[in-house]
Parts: sequence; structure tokens; C-alpha cells
Amino acid sequence: MQWRGSSFGRELPSIYWVMVEAVVFLIFEEIGFYYSHRLFHHPRVYRYIHKIHHEWTAPISVVALYCHPVEHFFANVLPALIGPILMASHIATFMLWINVAQISAIISHCGYHLPFLPSPEAHDFHHLKFTNNFGTLGILDRLHGTDTLFRQSKQYQRHILLTGLTPVKQSFPDDPKDQKCE
Repeated sequence: MQWRGSSFGRELPSIYWVMVEAVVFLIFEEIGFYYSHRLFHHPRVYRYIHKIHHEWTAPISVVALYCHPVEHFFANVLPALIGPILMASHIATFMLWINVAQISAIISHCGYHLPFLPSPEAHDFHHLKFTNNFGTLGILDRLHGTDTLFRQSKQYQRHILLTGLTPVKQSFPDDPKDQKCE
């Protein structure tokens, strides 16, 4: 960070500059994570590296970082670092970003669709089907068509920001024909 000219001084960047940097960070995170994650799903690579992460078909929060060290560096660490390094960000902005990125990863793996937090539905679907939803924001998934199965699913209807306490499965119930008889 010092090599790139990052600021470690007492003066914090303005909130507007932090928001500009956050947009840049999100763009680089989406690009870096999408393409590295998709590469780790390639059949010649998957069984040696990414299969470890997918041992959990219904993920829990700790699974966010449960992966091969090569995957951790190229899919988790590097995409989160590229933006702050290129922007020569202040250390406070960098630390804020790393915390947001980690919390987002934990939420996407938590298995719960909680009010006022990002929806885990897309990443839960990824762990269920393996062939959809490789990105963090979904922009490159839409561009590359790697979310088509997800967009046709009940989980896509549930992929919303909850603003109340009504459970998402109550608002968007499963189809009765999908229910198994016990």
C-alpha cells in the first residue's frame, strides 16, 4: 500500500471519495471474483481446488472461508485487494472495505435471509446447482447468462431485500406440487 502511495495520515478521506472508491472496489471485486470463481469450476480444476468449498451444499457462515489456499488467495483475497491497491486508498477506507467484503461473504453463506441484510438466495442456489451465480453482485452472471436457471427458480423470487419480519418463504411459499409427502 505504501508503494502505491496510500495515505496513512490522520486526515481521513471525505465520505464522497470513500463512496467513489467503494464503487471502484465493487467493480474490481465483481470482475476478479466472477472470473476466478468460474475458473475454479472448470472440470480440470474443480476437483483439486474448489470442490473443498462445495462440500457444503447448504452453506453456513464458516464456509465462506473454507477453501483451498490457492482458491482463498485468487478468489477471496486478490479480488478484494485490487481496488484499494489501484486506488491507493487510505488505510481506513481499506479496512472498512475489507470488513464489508468479509461480512458480505459471511452473509451470503449464512443460510438465513435476514431483514435489512443482503439476500443469500443467489449463493445458496450456487451451492445447490454449481452452474449458476458465480459473481458477487450478479452483473457478470447476467452478462454471461450464468444466472438463467436461477432466474427461473423460486429462489430468484425470494432474492429481495427484506424490509420487515415476515419470513421470505412465507411471502413466496414453495409450490404445493414440490412438497414431498411424509
